[in-house]
Formats: sequence, C-alpha cells, structure tokens
Amino acid sequence: MAPASDELIDELQLNRGGMTLVDAERAKELYAAMGPAREISGGSAANTLAGLSALGAQCAFIGQVADDQLGEVFAHDIRAVGIDFDVAPRPIDGSETNPPTARCLIFVTPDAQRTMNTFLGASQFLPAAALDEEAIGGAKVLYLEGYLWDPEEPRAAMRRAIETAKKAGREVAFTLSEVFVIDRHGDDFRALIDDGLIDILFANHLELAALTGTDDIEEGIAALKDKVPTLVVTRSAEGALATRNGERAEVPAEPIDEVVDTTGAGDLFAAGFLYGHVRGEPLETCLRRGAIAAREIISHYGARTEADLKALMAQKLG
Repeated sequence: MAPASDELIDELQLNRGGMTLVDAERAKELYAAMGPAREISGGSAANTLAGLSALGAQCAFIGQVADDQLGEVFAHDIRAVGIDFDVAPRPIDGSETNPPTARCLIFVTPDAQRTMNTFLGASQFLPAAALDEEAIGGAKVLYLEGYLWDPEEPRAAMRRAIETAKKAGREVAFTLSEVFVIDRHGDDFRALIDDGLIDILFANHLELAALTGTDDIEEGIAALKDKVPTLVVTRSAEGALATRNGERAEVPAEPIDEVVDTTGAGDLFAAGFLYGHVRGEPLETCLRRGAIAAREIISHYGARTEADLKALMAQKLG
C-alpha cells in the first residue's frame, strides 16, 4: 500500500474507493506505478481474526498461500499473533492452477480513502480438502468473507464449511465484502439467507442496498431482519446499527482526530463485534467494540492493529 494522488487514481483508471480484481500482469503494472510502498499482511477474514486474537479469542484460519516469499511472510505474521494456520502452501510451477500468493495493491488518497486492486493468486485455489472440519465443528462461529465466493474452488470449500458448521450446531457469520461481489453472486447470498444458513450478516450501507435492491436503509433492514438472526450494518462516519432476534441497537462512530487510512475498517469492526457476541454481551456493547476496533485501524496505515486493543476496550468500556 502507498499514498497516491487523485490524479494518479485517474491516470491508472482505478475504481476509486472500491476493490477491483486484477490479473498478474495488471498487478505488476500497478506495483510499478506505485510510490514507495509498505508491505503488510492482509486478507479480509485474516484481518478480522487478527483483531479477534488481539482481543484474546482463540482462532484458526483456513486460507491458501503459495510456496513463495509472500506466502511465507503471511504464514509467519498470522501465526505470530497466535492464530492456528495449518494449510500447506501450493507449489509454484508457472501454471494457471499454481500461481503466486495473492496480493492487494492499495492506493491511499489524501482523504484517506483506499482503492484496492486484488490479484487473487493462490487463494482462489483453496480446496475443500484443506478444511479442518474438527476445528470448524468446535468453533463457536465460522466466519466467511464474500471476496472468495468469486472463484469456484473456495466457493465450494465455503459451502462445505457451512454444512460442517451447521451439522455441529455452530453459528455461521458472513461478510458481504464489496458491492461488486453482490452484483456477481447476490442470488447465491440471498439463497443462503433464505435457507437459514447465515446466522450473522455483516454489510455496509452500500452492500445492504445492493443485496436488498433498495437505497432506503430502513427498508433494507426490514427485508433482512427476520431472515438473519443477527444483522450488522455499518455506515462509515455515521456509526453502525444491528438487529438481533427482534432487538435493535445503534452506536455512533468513535471520535478520531485524523483518519489516515480506511483499509480494514470493516474487517476490524467485525472483529470487535464478534468478540462481544461470542461472550454473550449486549448488542450495544458488541457494536461499541466494533466501533472502537475500527477507529484504531483507521488511525494508521494497514489493516492489522498497532495499539493494544484489549487496553483500548478496557479504557472505553470500563
């Protein structure tokens, strides 16, 4: 990730503020156009688990890297924060089915907005055979990211994971991730919801509109609240709200002097919320935990925490 001018965003014809999938050649082209950059481990679900682990939750991650330098760095970083990660790396042989580790090239404009360009690489070949079904069955919550619903192999793996979690009587949490994912796979997501397979759904206000077909946030909530036991909707600087089994709560965004980089705000919001949720805390407390975690992540570059999240929560919540 690197700072970028608005002019560079236009020059490179990037989808400002969004996430675009790119191939290996486009990834190289964009990297060459970047100014001095920082390399930081990421991945939407991985960021959420890193936040949860920082708060003291026991987590395991299922994802696919390649046997290359970035794969080694990612595996080191996620294990270093106390997360179990046992999926073997894929070999690199130059074939289409054994590409390098995924990477996301993020351009951060002066207004702190992040523009993401993602090469899915090895992550799009996560096989169902990589699932640790014992870990899934033993976890309170299975958390899935929408981004990897796009490629066929991880989509099949996620369907299998949902089945495993449900058989074990566990909750399934799903983040919609991005509007373009809903544009491509909205029918799948709506079917999962209608079939009662999603217990906790995370969406921002734009994703809610794309999923429900209405820009009216209250209409969108009304369309989903009786189908999803827990619905969480974030609204950027306007805070967040949630419904859970007929109850509703809202919180404002946590105050911040300067927003440095919005990368990972949704990921860390989910971390804070889920930490409260698995502990059985009140809905408003879960939302506040999410807001506190999101505020920490937007105060610096990258989507992995730098401050002591436990201490922040204690200070804010008592």
